Amino acid sequence: MDSLDTQALEEKIDRLILICNKLEDENRALRDQQNSLIVERAALVEKSEMARSRVEAMITRLRAMETGT
Repeated sequence: MDSLDTQALEEKIDRLILICNKLEDENRALRDQQNSLIVERAALVEKSEMARSRVEAMITRLRAMETGT
């Protein structure tokens, strides 16, 4: 293997290292985004459940008022 082949191989390895580092960073960012979305979804589900519960309570009170009059 001559020095040109060695240099070309070193350049390819350096590029691969850069690509791997970029992919690791992207993967980390995507995992962070996924975790953030999971937390956001949980909050929205809880908010939706609270709203559903309040609507059901209002319906129950309206029915009680309806039968009481």
